[in-house]
Amino acid sequence: MKVALLSTNDVTGGAAMVTLRLTRALREAGVDATMVAARRQAPELTEVAPAGPRPSFLRAFLSERLGIFLRNGLNRADLFKVDTGNRGMPLWRHRAVREADVVVVAWVNQGMLSLRGLERIARRKPVVVVMHDMWWLTGICHHAGDCRGYMAQCGDCPMLGRAAGPRDLSHTVWERKKRIYNAIPGLHFVAVSSWLADKCRESSLLRERQVTVIPNPFEMPAGPLDKPAPQGRVRILFVAARLDDPIKGLPYAIRALNRAEELAPGRFEAVFVGNIRDDAALGGLKMPFTRHDAMPPERLRQFYRTASIVISTSLYETLPTTLVEGQAAGCYPVSFDRGGQCDIITPGQTGALVPFGDTDAFADAIADAAGRIAADPGLPARLRASVEARFSAPAVAERFTALFRQLRASLPK
Repeated sequence: MKVALLSTNDVTGGAAMVTLRLTRALREAGVDATMVAARRQAPELTEVAPAGPRPSFLRAFLSERLGIFLRNGLNRADLFKVDTGNRGMPLWRHRAVREADVVVVAWVNQGMLSLRGLERIARRKPVVVVMHDMWWLTGICHHAGDCRGYMAQCGDCPMLGRAAGPRDLSHTVWERKKRIYNAIPGLHFVAVSSWLADKCRESSLLRERQVTVIPNPFEMPAGPLDKPAPQGRVRILFVAARLDDPIKGLPYAIRALNRAEELAPGRFEAVFVGNIRDDAALGGLKMPFTRHDAMPPERLRQFYRTASIVISTSLYETLPTTLVEGQAAGCYPVSFDRGGQCDIITPGQTGALVPFGDTDAFADAIADAAGRIAADPGLPARLRASVEARFSAPAVAERFTALFRQLRASLPK
């Protein structure tokens, strides 16, 4: 079986990394899998093929951004929070796509694949859309926040500022998606978390469609779990590509950590891994801490190894990579309960879930986690086993290959 996996990026961003892992896992399972990427930062990767000439991608990227900018009231702040899917590369001509038995569409926004291009591919062969955020079930946004427009027909989009209205850009793209989805009933959607599948059932675009839940694949640390016992302060890890990205909820983390320091002075230390735009963003933290720039996964594993607790205070997360990676390294995760965290954490067994925004409860959960870790030396191994059973690359690849066989078997003879 030949499978082509489409992704705007090869290694930049969470969606790209898990698509690369899935490509490798499928290869390990005997599938002839090729990842096709438009932006390539690791040209040495033999399992990744370029999507086409870079100028072709740049033209599509710039044309789409300009179109959005002109139709969002010249709102620069939200320019990259939305996509229209109206420009893309001619991927139906790409050799890997032409030869594929199944095409997997991952995160393909910002000029890689247009909705029209998706339609051309899906009319010829099975296409599996792997949803890493809400874009496929909304008009134009990747995360709807508190907006419920996606339950109807979008319009009056809060991300379009003064250009919003009942038939604004979000509504016209919603109409385009509706037409295309209706035109290709064989298009299959995969949500990477139960939370995202629930959003699909609420959506006017996807509530009538079958949606399969298959999580992202994660690499397990090689060999037996090498988890040193905590020495001195209990180390708490916070990881994000950009720490002060508003969606990561850094102010919540600082308030929770400060409260934990008040409850148990001298017991904890924090480690932040990720880039930051405003160095003052961490200025209010009372707990001892260090910060490191974003780094490759192989270096990041050492930080997971030496931490005891990994935290997430994100406003929304589809399936938080850092919590799974932390669990795989034996860290106890503590997180707000908004998003795909519920697929990762069984409260009291494999982590703690806290009501969204309750930083006092979050601090209490951190203290409880420290107590559990001190009292139960076998806890890190159980955390790792939980990840291996549900999120390891071989386990996820097996579920995808079963889906691919099912879709191929359903094709007209």
